[in-house]
Amino acid sequence: MATEDLKVEVKNRVGILTLNRPDKLNALTQAMNTTAVAALREFAENPEVGAVILTGAGRGFCAGGDVSAMNRGNEIGAAGDTLEQKIDRLRRGHDWPWLLYSIPKVTIAVVNGPVAGAGLGLAMSCDLRIASDQARFGTAYARVGYGGDYGATWQLTRLVGQAKAKELFFLPDMIAADEAHRVGLVNRVVPHDQLWTEAMAVAERIAAGPLVSYRYMKANINMAATVDVRTLLDREAETHLRCGQTEDHKEGVRAFVEKRAPQFCGR
Repeated sequence: MATEDLKVEVKNRVGILTLNRPDKLNALTQAMNTTAVAALREFAENPEVGAVILTGAGRGFCAGGDVSAMNRGNEIGAAGDTLEQKIDRLRRGHDWPWLLYSIPKVTIAVVNGPVAGAGLGLAMSCDLRIASDQARFGTAYARVGYGGDYGATWQLTRLVGQAKAKELFFLPDMIAADEAHRVGLVNRVVPHDQLWTEAMAVAERIAAGPLVSYRYMKANINMAATVDVRTLLDREAETHLRCGQTEDHKEGVRAFVEKRAPQFCGR
């Protein structure tokens, strides 16, 4: 499944996708898209994967689209493709952020350095974002006359609000990790030399947790962005009691009564 542009591996029940074009600040390619989509679909159904990490090789997370490819006219499809063909190809590429956002596993962006454009869209599509104190964040689209893709407008608006999202899009300056944390763009900022240790500890903790509960927590929180409270209350009645039928619920109750740490099995 892995390609030169994107590494795919599983460690301690954590699926890891590593963007691997460090010389280009991990700018996106079609090969990355294809491999990531296939890997995420596999992770979604693999009972041996309890959480998913997306990160970048080298000094950056992801610069977004490949500007040199833009200059050649073939960033999205071949230079001679029609507009409709390019739209279809970009829509297929959008399966990547959609899967990060929607698969029934917790997804975590480990932001090791600068991230911009479509890379920011990917990071925001993850459920959690853990950033190095050396990370920087920006939309970048206005710098090259683009409008925004990979879910960036939807995600950023919901994370930081309309006013701040418009500021970050219209004035595409890079912001530091501490500012990103202050406005709600990232969940945690940690010293750079501790980033991977902290991120794996979080991912492994989640991977060893009540996975059915996480599945429905994620789905319900995602639904909360688009449905009314009555609809979500009805949904909670179903999913809460579904979780109550799991082995993990029974183990959690026993562990609480026995005053010990629960040993969840993910079922």
